[in-house]
Amino acid sequence: MASPTPCFHCGLPVPAGSRFRAQVLGAPRELCCPGCQAVAEAIVAGGLEHYYKHRSDTAANPQNLPQALPDELALFDRAEVQQPFVQHQGELSETCLLIEGISCAACGWLIEKHLRSLPGVAEARLNLSNHRLQVRWADSQLPLSALLKELRRIGYAGHPWQADSAAEQLAQENRRAMRELGVAGMLWMQVMMATMATWPEFNVDLSPELDKILRWVSLFLTTPIVFYCCGQFFRGALRDLRTRHLSMDVSVSLAIGGAYVAGIWSTVTGQGELYFDAVGMFALFLLTGRYLERRARERTAAATAQLVNLLPASCLRLDDEGHSQRVLLSELAVGDRVLVPPGALMPADGRILAGQSSIDESLLTGEYLPQARATGDQVTAGTLNVEGPLTVQVQALGDATRLSAIVRLLERAQSDKPRLAELADRVAQWFLLVVLVTAALVGLVWWQIDPSRAFWVVLALLVATCPCALALATPTALTAATGTLHKLGLLLTRGHVLEGLNQIDTVIFDKTGTLTEGRLTLSAIHPLGELDGDACLALAAALENRSEHPIARAFGRAAQAAERVDSVPGLGLQGVVGGRQLRIGQADFVSQLSGRDAPAIPGAQGQWLLLGDTQGPLAWFVLDDRLRDDAPALLAACRARGWQVLLLSGDSSPMVQAVAAQLGIEQARGGMTPDAKLAELKKLHEQGHRVLMLGDGVNDVPVLAGADISVAMGSATDLAKTSADAVLLSNRLDSLLHAFELARRTRRIIVENLVWASLYNGLVLPVAALGWITPIWAALGMSFSSLLVVLNALRLTRS
Repeated sequence: MASPTPCFHCGLPVPAGSRFRAQVLGAPRELCCPGCQAVAEAIVAGGLEHYYKHRSDTAANPQNLPQALPDELALFDRAEVQQPFVQHQGELSETCLLIEGISCAACGWLIEKHLRSLPGVAEARLNLSNHRLQVRWADSQLPLSALLKELRRIGYAGHPWQADSAAEQLAQENRRAMRELGVAGMLWMQVMMATMATWPEFNVDLSPELDKILRWVSLFLTTPIVFYCCGQFFRGALRDLRTRHLSMDVSVSLAIGGAYVAGIWSTVTGQGELYFDAVGMFALFLLTGRYLERRARERTAAATAQLVNLLPASCLRLDDEGHSQRVLLSELAVGDRVLVPPGALMPADGRILAGQSSIDESLLTGEYLPQARATGDQVTAGTLNVEGPLTVQVQALGDATRLSAIVRLLERAQSDKPRLAELADRVAQWFLLVVLVTAALVGLVWWQIDPSRAFWVVLALLVATCPCALALATPTALTAATGTLHKLGLLLTRGHVLEGLNQIDTVIFDKTGTLTEGRLTLSAIHPLGELDGDACLALAAALENRSEHPIARAFGRAAQAAERVDSVPGLGLQGVVGGRQLRIGQADFVSQLSGRDAPAIPGAQGQWLLLGDTQGPLAWFVLDDRLRDDAPALLAACRARGWQVLLLSGDSSPMVQAVAAQLGIEQARGGMTPDAKLAELKKLHEQGHRVLMLGDGVNDVPVLAGADISVAMGSATDLAKTSADAVLLSNRLDSLLHAFELARRTRRIIVENLVWASLYNGLVLPVAALGWITPIWAALGMSFSSLLVVLNALRLTRS
């Protein structure tokens, strides 16, 4: 069979017999759907067809982008709606929009050129790195709703972008940390050159005047590093001392402050060695670690704030007479009645007053098929109404919704600090206490022996034992291993993953989208009459193409459109195709059309749908959520390590047990709520188990946050990905197999680094206490120790 022609606009297969075409770049082009045809014609009509020459990837299919109703777009013209995200400056207005559908750099050219050609648009600039569009336009000539419609005409969806206050504060801190890191790095290189020139080893024919100048230059360049870049360490040390709590800030502040004061004394008197290079080196190492930590916190806070994207921006509120009016979500109140049409999201938790439909709850419960709901049933905010219109009475809004309850579960799970982290904190405090007490005792002894050397000996001790190598031992190895795994498609978002993988003894898997691909596919056709499989598929596709149900996607696009289709929620579809009355869905429902008995389902595996007409059944269609190809290998690797394996899924269908049987998983449970999954996790923790969790939905978020190690699929929701310790970007489970092996190597490297760092600090402490090394040699020794740790860790970059 010949491969189907790809759509010229979006690249999806063009169905046989398609009538959608457009004249682009001087030739007729095949298109897959009316959406692509409308977009292509709009681009050509605007004189922007060179977009198709310059693009490096196909565009997004416009029918897959979020749809907006005309009355919903009209809400954006209201002043109170624009107030949070539109700034008015004289006759011009300015806003920032988040654009969906961007696939390559040519999209930016197309969007900017098209908008700039519109009357009233003064400026349009798109940032391709974050897909944010800055627009300045005359609101009196072009309403915001018209601007959004123009974006949709050329195949893109725009939404108002607003920064969450917490995420924005973290972003500001991140920018400040980046500036501090840049200043420290730039100035340290200059200080190093000036300081080395004054060393006796390099001081060849250096005049006293030049030596004095170099000392003052070093002091001038180091001062911003101490007071600007390292200010956070001194503030942290002061705070910790007030609360009688020792931390790395105390040790670091003493070393940096001592070296800086010693450098000032040496500069003023012209005697002794300079230690400004040590100050810059300390700052560079430590600021880098703080910067990486901030970036991780920023990603988590930003994605948690984006949970509100699961809720619609507006809804249809019904008055006492039953008339609907589109209002903002903030205008709803408990007790209001709302109309939720097919394809719309539930704006709030509520109870169905009228209508019946199917509700897609996959993001919240993990159910891979929509669930039938009728009058009296409860519905949840953020779920999708698939088939029929519903009248819903609002029962909970905002923080009282189930969606917010999931966020609270997430926060509670994240607040539980791992025992390993608590142990590390205690060990660090005792280590610092020993170093500080030793430094004080050594200072007192040397004050009795030789007061002139006491300060320099103590400074050398503090510099030599500054735990840089000890602090770098673990993070450098984890950073190197993280980069290696990123190349393999596994992104680590927290540093304890590789270390923690060596302690895992239990694995919890989600099913839908994790062990399976998360989408229904047509696995088999069993004809029951004279028509062959292809003819039956064509009839079924013609019916299903008029449905919003996820099952419809499994049948692909149809060349022939159904003349009329009616949906019967929970049962199936009925309609007319080519003059033939057809039904597809549950066997009893389909058989009623012909008055015959429903045929027996030939097998138990998968979802079975019957197609029939007035003469009788035509064919069985078997739909299945296909198992990932590499799932068996991952399960085999887990068993080879002696790990306990559990399957906990929100899906309550028989598919859970079928997948468990196929993979040999003995402990499998379906219909699990987020609370139930978290309770099961806590039970495992109480039994002393170390748990790895692999999932992809919002319903997995609390367990992902509470597990010792958590991995989210690359296709997971943003909240699930940022709540997890690692993200499987490639969606390939075999990347986890590489992670298991790399975890073993990383543990060995970390142990080697810790042994070396501890050995160095243990050996150098008595040597420095005896006054056998100067502060400058102590700084060099510390640098060499740190360099050795880094070079050892870089061995992990070899995958």
